[in-house]
Amino acid sequence: MTTSKTTAGSGTGRQLPRVDARLFIDGKWIEAEKGERFEITDPGTMETVGSASMGRRPDAVKALEAAQQAFTAWSRQSAYERGPILRRAAELIRQREQEIGTTLTREQGKPLVDSLKEIRFSADVIEYYAEEAKRVRGEWIATVSTSTRSIIMRQPIGVVAAIVPWNYPVDLLSWKIGPALAAGCTVVVKPPRETPLAVAQVIKCFEDAGLPAGALNMVTGAGSEVGEELITHPISRKISITGSTATGRRVMELAASGLKRLTLELGGHAPIVVFADADLQQAVTATSRRSFSNMGQICISVNRVYVQDKIAEDFVDRLAAHASSLKIGYGLVPGVEYGPMLNEKGRQTTRDHIKDALDKGASILAGGHEPSGEEFKKGYYFLPTVLKGVTSEMKVMREETFGPVAPVASFQDVESAISHANSTRYGLAAYVYTKDLARALHLAERIEAGGVGINVNDVTELGAPFGGWKESGFGRELGREGLESCLEIKHVRIGGVG
Repeated sequence: MTTSKTTAGSGTGRQLPRVDARLFIDGKWIEAEKGERFEITDPGTMETVGSASMGRRPDAVKALEAAQQAFTAWSRQSAYERGPILRRAAELIRQREQEIGTTLTREQGKPLVDSLKEIRFSADVIEYYAEEAKRVRGEWIATVSTSTRSIIMRQPIGVVAAIVPWNYPVDLLSWKIGPALAAGCTVVVKPPRETPLAVAQVIKCFEDAGLPAGALNMVTGAGSEVGEELITHPISRKISITGSTATGRRVMELAASGLKRLTLELGGHAPIVVFADADLQQAVTATSRRSFSNMGQICISVNRVYVQDKIAEDFVDRLAAHASSLKIGYGLVPGVEYGPMLNEKGRQTTRDHIKDALDKGASILAGGHEPSGEEFKKGYYFLPTVLKGVTSEMKVMREETFGPVAPVASFQDVESAISHANSTRYGLAAYVYTKDLARALHLAERIEAGGVGINVNDVTELGAPFGGWKESGFGRELGREGLESCLEIKHVRIGGVG
């Protein structure tokens, strides 16, 4: 799936290999039917990383047919037979983490240390489901009649279409294909057009691990063509997608005609609520990391910062100082903490949201513009930004910026904090910092979100369900729930007994 041509590695002092990906259908790496390709550009250098095949609807159909053909044999294998293949794939991903991580940084922009963290967790996810599938159980239930028996069994749903986003393409790939393959489903993956190359390298690990042909397929291309074919074609029985809320609405419309099962992990606008009794520096550091990690391009990124009025001035000054100290640069340069944004569209949205806030009375304490210097003349860099004096009518407090902006507002008491936290149409994640356990539990129960972090800035846990409320989607990934979403329930009633 790759070639050995080289491209320049700006800022690294070395040449980097060109990475080229083809479609993976029925166990073979092939070119798209029309022979078209598209190039992938490094957002930190504007250099070409490589290219991928431009799949079209016929390619998607071919992949679905291969998955359907493979489903019978794969679904009939036991979890004890499927598990070793998935564990071997996880092992290969870990062995190849430097190669995959370098590719991910080059096509997406995040620092290599973050790419490696993403890849390692992805391997853990796949390994987890290799074991969790052994714990799928049926039930023998009580019946009204003594001459009948009822058995409840769980069986794989069929072919799963997995549509993966560009911000965490390897991580969120594993969240979708790990439980599906472990459950006995077969899968067709549509990687993000912006970042398909690391995904292809991960799928190569499954091939090399001995996964049967057709059990896992990949078609790169446009969502409007490949994605829509995967969603609407009668073969696919479940659609799992991470994307924007607008994309989720479109997927629901397309999937409705086939009554497909959906797992939709959509947009977020996460608040962090910091009370006066919290460990202030811990809260500042946590807020900074969750606001600016991956340049704010995370669905569970902190988009709104609410600080109790008693400590608001101190908090925002510390946050601004912390943001100003962060090292921005090319992701493959050692010591860089934050890389570029993915593209100019995202950077322009960030500028627009900042301008809207300034026009309505906010002020900038840190960042707010591109960094200066020769190393930043190419690439989509933007400084981590802290705003104070923000109000609820500003775009940064209502819309998902998906950029490195931390807008800080104050609140007075518990009820006002809850009201602020619940004031948007989103409900994916929220964070609360306080030493008062009773207060923490009260907020955790009242906040309208699928995940609430108490004195921690991440709601992701491998063994726990992840997903949203309200317009942040529905269905769950990770945990036992992620596996159950790939299983159908069947009732078998037996008569003539006793």
